[in-house]
Amino acid sequence: MTQDTFTIRDNSTGKEADFPLRRGTIGTSVIDVSTLNKQMGLFTFDPGFVSTASCKSAITYIDGEKGVLLYRGYPIDQLAENCSFLEVAYLLMNGELGNKAEQAEFEHEIGQHAMLHEAMRSFIDGFHYDAHPMAMMVGIVGSLSAFYHSELNMDDPEHRRISAMRMLAKMPVIAAACHRHSIGYPFVYPRADLSYCENFLNMMFSLPSQKYIDKDNYISPVAVKALNLLFILHADHEQNASTSTVRLASSTGANPYACIAAGIGALWGPAHGGANEAVLSMLEEIGSVDRIPEYIAKAKDKNDPFRLMGFGHRVYKNFDPRATIIRKACYEVLEQIPGNDPLFDLALALEEYALKDAYFVEKKLYPNVDFYSGIIYKALNIPVDMFTVMFTIARTSGWVSHWLEMMAEPGQRIGRPRQVYTGKELRNFEPPKK
Repeated sequence: MTQDTFTIRDNSTGKEADFPLRRGTIGTSVIDVSTLNKQMGLFTFDPGFVSTASCKSAITYIDGEKGVLLYRGYPIDQLAENCSFLEVAYLLMNGELGNKAEQAEFEHEIGQHAMLHEAMRSFIDGFHYDAHPMAMMVGIVGSLSAFYHSELNMDDPEHRRISAMRMLAKMPVIAAACHRHSIGYPFVYPRADLSYCENFLNMMFSLPSQKYIDKDNYISPVAVKALNLLFILHADHEQNASTSTVRLASSTGANPYACIAAGIGALWGPAHGGANEAVLSMLEEIGSVDRIPEYIAKAKDKNDPFRLMGFGHRVYKNFDPRATIIRKACYEVLEQIPGNDPLFDLALALEEYALKDAYFVEKKLYPNVDFYSGIIYKALNIPVDMFTVMFTIARTSGWVSHWLEMMAEPGQRIGRPRQVYTGKELRNFEPPKK
């Protein structure tokens, strides 16, 4: 093996071949096995693709061992401290932070695309009142190509850009409309004088008798700041299940709305976007502070099916860098937003108990971003069945960025994973015996 190649040898046949090493800017190098079958007559076997790089990307970098998360090279904590969500969305989509004029134009265009076609109102009304918001999101986003089909020439970079902007702009409007439909409230139009997060809160919670800032303060600076932060932390996370789904669907040449709808479907799973909802369910199961030791013991018992949700992370082996940021925000929100929900006290007591427990410290099972995000959303009066929808709004910025990057790359091939066949060998047909 040379410095830039990796040799694979089949000991049963003596056949061997060299494969190039591909090195990124930073991070783990990869072996390019795209010609493995041609040279060796073999495929790789990698369930879940956990050791396979499916693409080249310049958007997000994660070092799970060191707890590093970079958007376009910027550490997540610096962006969370200094940027709004739409500034981060601009960065993800364009590769650089926009200057004042560029950012202003970007946000103006987002505002222009926020309105939904009026015919979509009837489409939304067609859902049963108790339909899960994520089910509605999948259907409505998938239907956008039927309403906005004038810019669907995917060979045209401007059409691709407009489609991406349209999805980023409309996602919070669709999300709020799903919520209003589920509770029987009238649809609230987006407003040009409100920011992205202010608009979402207004569309979610405003009533005809309320003004923009009223005694209930449902669009308080604390709520807007927290929402911006949560959206930034959830904006992208490299080649996760939903992003990979968007890329795989895109490889077929499907329209972008169908591809994003596929990503929403993948995000819906409790192992992915539904994790913060699972945290609230777990807290409700524990019920009270005095039962924490009992459930900590259950979590340690390998024979017990109970799992402590919101602790540890599949990617981050030491700590989730987003959790450090969101933990501080969680305490700020609980201090400043009225409400004395016993689940908040329970969550903070569970966090304190686990951080002192030798088992959790040794295994580095620290609270992750999902543990705190669920608590914040509940404090902001976001219904639990909307938690994954909130994730969808944020992650749309990452999905469209990856879609734009992928569509601009020449020589794209349709995704076609291989398999290890374990079924019957060749056999002749015989009619079933009577």
